Amino acid sequence: MDGWQTQVVTASPAEVAPQWQLSVILPAYNEQRAVGRVLGEIVEALSDEPIRYEILVVDDASTDRTAAVAEQFARSCWQCPVRVIRCNERHGAGAVRKVGIRQSLGEIIVMLDADGTYAAATIPELLAYFPAYDQVNGARTSEQGTLPWLRRPAKWFIQKLACYLTGHRIPDLNTGLKAFKREEMLRWLWVVPDGFSCVTTMTLAFLTNGYAVKYVPTPYRPRIGKSKFHPIKDSLAYLATVLRMVLYFRPLKVFLPISGLMIGAAVLKSALSFAWTGSMQESDIVIMVAGFMTCMLGLLAEVIVAHHRL
Repeated sequence: MDGWQTQVVTASPAEVAPQWQLSVILPAYNEQRAVGRVLGEIVEALSDEPIRYEILVVDDASTDRTAAVAEQFARSCWQCPVRVIRCNERHGAGAVRKVGIRQSLGEIIVMLDADGTYAAATIPELLAYFPAYDQVNGARTSEQGTLPWLRRPAKWFIQKLACYLTGHRIPDLNTGLKAFKREEMLRWLWVVPDGFSCVTTMTLAFLTNGYAVKYVPTPYRPRIGKSKFHPIKDSLAYLATVLRMVLYFRPLKVFLPISGLMIGAAVLKSALSFAWTGSMQESDIVIMVAGFMTCMLGLLAEVIVAHHRL
């Protein structure tokens, strides 16, 4: 835990229990304008819920007063314990989420962004699907991001690719509003990257390993403050994440289509070669062999994945 400082502020030490039912994680970077409002919305949303819960604000080395605002809220909050975890250096959106998950005490974890885009009022609706589901996501009903003309086509393509590769319908691949069972997520933190594609990885890790995942429509509001999303760089990261996760857990979904295309191309090229020259060419054989080798690699990868699941 080098590079991290944890400050725990609670209304009363007597409230601290060895086991909590819910931990709400709020990763934050330069969100001083929104973090206090979001914390208030979380407390208000859970005020009528008969559960024991805590809030963790993980500050990713903000250069503004984000951590100070969160600590001020923590000192005045009597409804639940609030912990503020400070990072001395910036590590990334995924890194702070992983720290929050490891530091949390709740059996169920809820994550949402600190920029005010997600309505905390949706949290009770997400919790209603536990324990039947292992992960419940808020599926955004609108697009409020910057450069929508670029984001929408890229997100549509990546989402459709993820649906095909995982075999599941995914209404919102990279939603930042998530609820999940802590013990199950701890098993897959090793695949979660430190960058923006972390929430995509969390979804795909559950979908590709047979967990029950639910989507709940949720409103999406314009963010407070400046977006940190880079449309080209982060879209490429999302695409790489989808391919990497499927290669980790369902490699045949990638290898078999490639193998089939190569073998099909070899058969077609061989037929054309017979028609033009009366015999197969060396290139036909090379493509055919490469197709079969790709299939064999996919089968071997699938066996390795199945072995590690045991």
